[in-house]
Amino acid sequence: MTKMIVQKKTINNIIKDNYRKALSIQLSLDGFSFCISNSFTKEMQHFTVFTFEETSTTPEFLLSKIEEIFNDSTLLKQDFETVTVIHQNNLSTLVPSPLFNEEELNLYLDYNVKTLTNDYLAFDSLSQLDIKTVYIPYVNINNYLFQQFGEFEYKHHSTILIDKLVLHSKNNSEKQCFVHVSQRNFDIVIIENSNLLFYNSFTFQTKEDFIYYILFTAEQLKLNPEKFQLVFIGDIEKESELYHITYQYIRNIDFIKLENSFFENEEDVSNHSHYITLP
Repeated sequence: MTKMIVQKKTINNIIKDNYRKALSIQLSLDGFSFCISNSFTKEMQHFTVFTFEETSTTPEFLLSKIEEIFNDSTLLKQDFETVTVIHQNNLSTLVPSPLFNEEELNLYLDYNVKTLTNDYLAFDSLSQLDIKTVYIPYVNINNYLFQQFGEFEYKHHSTILIDKLVLHSKNNSEKQCFVHVSQRNFDIVIIENSNLLFYNSFTFQTKEDFIYYILFTAEQLKLNPEKFQLVFIGDIEKESELYHITYQYIRNIDFIKLENSFFENEEDVSNHSHYITLP
């Protein structure tokens, strides 16, 4: 079963309107979202997010939920000039390009991820850094989406997250700590002088797990909780227990500031909530 959390439209006749459309899809075991924008102006036209009542236990179960969404959605049955699919999972690792060998993808992942012999491995090139992301995409879902759209581009969520944050931080030389929150996972990205100092993805069940990983990372990088700036992105709000427990230990907390004002006047969703999916 799926539950739609938010739907936002800026054009009443989005299906009939004749303009060049770009589709961005983000999928994880927790949910599915998509954004339709004008591929020429980059202006957002529509956004929908589905949150699954229970986390999918396998990629096969996730596919069944995505098929249900596609069967019920006329918006996804349009023609799109470009389609980008973002795979969100913690089945990834970063490799400096000088050390990268496309023939040895499994060796990079074996240090961090339990892989199977039949796993399909992929990699992305970060556009802002000389780094590769090696990861396991949901290949069964890629195959299904190919049947729907034909050729499309796909990437790991960490590739897009890091690239966007490096650009966002380019005029700031200080260490900046970003925490991107999802329902049961979060990413920590630390950048200084447009260089990536740290990236990791964590799974958490309680708010105590959440703050433990943040404080442990801060300690390893010698960040003083009384002084360093922590910037939240994603599925977290000021009223949440995750925010409150973080504020007990870290004094300087903010949410990322975006130029995109698509959700600016929405009560149910914040502008920082869907940072990765938005153009």
